[in-house]
Amino acid sequence: TYWEQNPGGATPSMVQGRAQKVCKYTEDQGRKLGVVGWVKNTARGTVTGQVQGPKEKVEIMKNWLRSVGSPMSRIDRAVFSNEREIPSLEFQSFTTKY
Repeated sequence: TYWEQNPGGATPSMVQGRAQKVCKYTEDQGRKLGVVGWVKNTARGTVTGQVQGPKEKVEIMKNWLRSVGSPMSRIDRAVFSNEREIPSLEFQSFTTKY
């Protein structure tokens, strides 16, 4: 059993603040933790994404997004929504969408 953060609901997961190379660092962190999914910069200057993996690793990733992020970022707010349990992973790795 795996856990999914943001399976594409009306309110995607979002990190708001000053985004400097957030996607690269988020992708690296996701791969380091062994979670899968994607991350993407938005036109509003926020970062959105989807994370899948064992629940404890998804929680570690959420905490990292909430409090660490990239070295040059400033995190004002992190919103996580649409969490659910899933039977299998839908992605093979953690990537950046453009």
